[in-house]
Order: sequence, then C-alpha cells, then structure tokens
Amino acid sequence: MKFIGITGGVGAGKSELLAYIKEHYLCEIWLADEVAHLVKRRGTTCFEKLVELLGADVVGADGEIDKKIMAERIFADEAILLQVNAIVHPAVQMFIQEKYEAAQMNKEIELFFVEAALLIEAGYTDLVDELWYVYADEAVRRNRLAMARGYSEEKITQIMDSQLSEEEFRKHCDFVIDNSGELIDSYRQIDERLEAFAWRE
Repeated sequence: MKFIGITGGVGAGKSELLAYIKEHYLCEIWLADEVAHLVKRRGTTCFEKLVELLGADVVGADGEIDKKIMAERIFADEAILLQVNAIVHPAVQMFIQEKYEAAQMNKEIELFFVEAALLIEAGYTDLVDELWYVYADEAVRRNRLAMARGYSEEKITQIMDSQLSEEEFRKHCDFVIDNSGELIDSYRQIDERLEAFAWRE
C-alpha cells in the first residue's frame, strides 16, 4: 500500500481531485481538517488539554469545544495558537497513523491518502511515501475563492500570505499536479502517476 500526502495552497482545488481519486481508485482518504475536529471531541485527551489551556468557558452548551470562542482565543494571541497546534497536530498525526495501519490489513485498499494545507509544516514528509503538491496559478486560485466562497481580495491575500510559497511547496514535494486548467487535464496527470494501481470504473 502506498501512503500519499496531498497538499497545496488555498483554492488550488485539492477537494475536486480527491473526489476523483476516491471514485476511481481502491483507496482510503482522510482530510486533516476533519480529523482535527474528531480528535477535539469531548472525552478525548486532546479535548481535556485544550479546555485546560483555553479555559472552561471554551466549552459550549452542547458540551463540545465552541469553535468560535476557540478561534477568538487563538487569533488574539500567537503564543496560544502555537500551544494549540502543539496539542492538536500530534493527535491528528497519531489518528492518521492508526488509520493507515488498520488500512494495511484491508486487501481492498491499495492507496492511502491524507490531505492538508499544513502537511509539510506538520512533519508528514517523514510519514508518507510520496508528497503531492496541487498547484494552481495565483490568479486562478483568487478567482475560485471569490466565486465559490465569496472571499474578499483582502481575505484571500491574508490567507495566501500565511501559507507556504510555491517554491517551498515544490521543494518538499515529490510530484506536482498543475490544476490551473481543465479538471480533465489534472485527472490525466493523476492517472499517469497511479498507472500501476487498480482502476475502478
């Protein structure tokens, strides 16, 4: 089984490509953002550490961590952000590692994917067999974010400035998918990379 990490800047189109892979290959896919929500659920060690760090009032009426309050605390203090990341990132990585080990026992799965914008910063280069970079031209990404998510130019710039540069992504990744054009061209690039693996119609 091949363990592949997929990363790229905001608006690059990672979700669409993963949907294609999920449809056509014998694989298991995990999104790090979704896993981060799972590991913060009530009853987990991560939950307890975050409540201790951020205060009991970060817990909402439903007994779970209130994402809005947590975001306010994080953005108000960079030191808090670093501490939260130090709690959440290792928990996500452990969850992914356990799922990968379980998937290896399943003969129906040939490929295991994890997707996150922060794979490189979070140290996944040491865990995965290959790291893929989904690239798209900045103008294309800006247009996608404005059209699909309604983001302002200011917000788009702010998010892009907080992420790795194209040079950094390329330096750390083993394979680059140019997703600036038509999706069918991106699909072709994926198929060529995965030609050794079973194709599911």
